[in-house]
Amino acid sequence: MKFTSIQKTSFAFILAIGLWSCGSKKENNENAEEFKQAEESLTDEIKDVAYNIPSPSEIPYLLQQTGAEFNQNLLSDRNKADQYLTRNDKAALNLGIYASDIGYLVSYDKTQEAIAYVTASKKLANGLGILGSFDQEVLKRFEANISKKDSLTELVDNAIHQTEKYLKSDNRIKPAALMITGSFVEGLYISTGVIKTYPKDILKDDDRILVLTPLIRVVLQQRESVGELIKMLGSVEQTEPVVTILSELNTLDASYRALNIEEKIKNNQADQILSDKNLNDITATIEKLRKSIVE
Repeated sequence: MKFTSIQKTSFAFILAIGLWSCGSKKENNENAEEFKQAEESLTDEIKDVAYNIPSPSEIPYLLQQTGAEFNQNLLSDRNKADQYLTRNDKAALNLGIYASDIGYLVSYDKTQEAIAYVTASKKLANGLGILGSFDQEVLKRFEANISKKDSLTELVDNAIHQTEKYLKSDNRIKPAALMITGSFVEGLYISTGVIKTYPKDILKDDDRILVLTPLIRVVLQQRESVGELIKMLGSVEQTEPVVTILSELNTLDASYRALNIEEKIKNNQADQILSDKNLNDITATIEKLRKSIVE
């Protein structure tokens, strides 16, 4: 997906809105068609970004594969679901948050608690007017497949996919973008949180970094996804909370760029990248962003 393509889409969207307010009836009809085409193009852009962003279960699964221990404290509070219902943007963001939490729980075989998070997600989905994504049938299938991790993972990802599809088909592009954003933020928050809370008094520094290397790689691999999110959110209506989230994502992107990953790899200095100290800025930024979403 090219940045120039997003620029053109955004410009067409703005142009369509601007022209909609003036001109003859004929012009209005022509501009209505142009507006529709711009909106469809923007929907396609979001579809592309969603395809490139890790699924809710992907990052938790990668963490579990590294042997990292489960950390209950990294989960968002599922009891806050009711308070998120007062605003659609909060509901969409935290539906994405909960989706990654479910993925994290399922990856560590915490299926009973995952079901409780599915129930909380159902409240948010219903509040957004999304029927079927987190309905009673999903809960039944969760319970029926409680010992099958792969099946549960597929259920989570499919529920979120169906939600994205519904929102975009209903021309609710902003909620769809926010839900994708929430899911990614939580995945990165859990990843950096696991690294940050890893005990510092058990192993020597070199041995500790050796253990953490797979986790650090998971975090470093998300740089491109941050750029994709910035492009996506830059193409939707620039109101809160999009403006604040974009600001934090740009700060996050700057932290990634400051690591000079490509340059160090080119100069055979990859060992200088694989340090948890290098992730301090990334961790602090994602914590701040995640807090603004869940509070």
